[in-house]
Amino acid sequence: EVQLVESGGGLVQAGRSLRLSCAASEFTFDDYTIGWFRQAPGKEREGVSCISTSDGSTYYADSVKGRFTISSDNAKNTVYLQMNSLKPEDTAVYYCAAVHLHGIGSRCLKDDEHDYWGQGTQVTVSS
Repeated sequence: EVQLVESGGGLVQAGRSLRLSCAASEFTFDDYTIGWFRQAPGKEREGVSCISTSDGSTYYADSVKGRFTISSDNAKNTVYLQMNSLKPEDTAVYYCAAVHLHGIGSRCLKDDEHDYWGQGTQVTVSS
């Protein structure tokens, strides 16, 4: 069974950084698209960033462009989300998700494109 496990969340002050990890098991990373999503209390889940593990193509939501960086270590079956210059509005539960497709472009920011989900990790940014 495909499993995704997020880690790296926590409580930080505004302006600081965090790095989230998404470790995948029970499948090889090739030809997958991995996405990071977040859901704040009372809000809908939104796509933050995604990456194609086959060609490294990356996509970002406008709200995080220039601050967040997604990367993939295929040898470790792990995708990272480096989050810099964090803001209180970045506070949310962050989820990683996967779909066994590549080349779907910015559609990877839509949650209904993904088949597998992790349990989430809480990120809280204080002002």
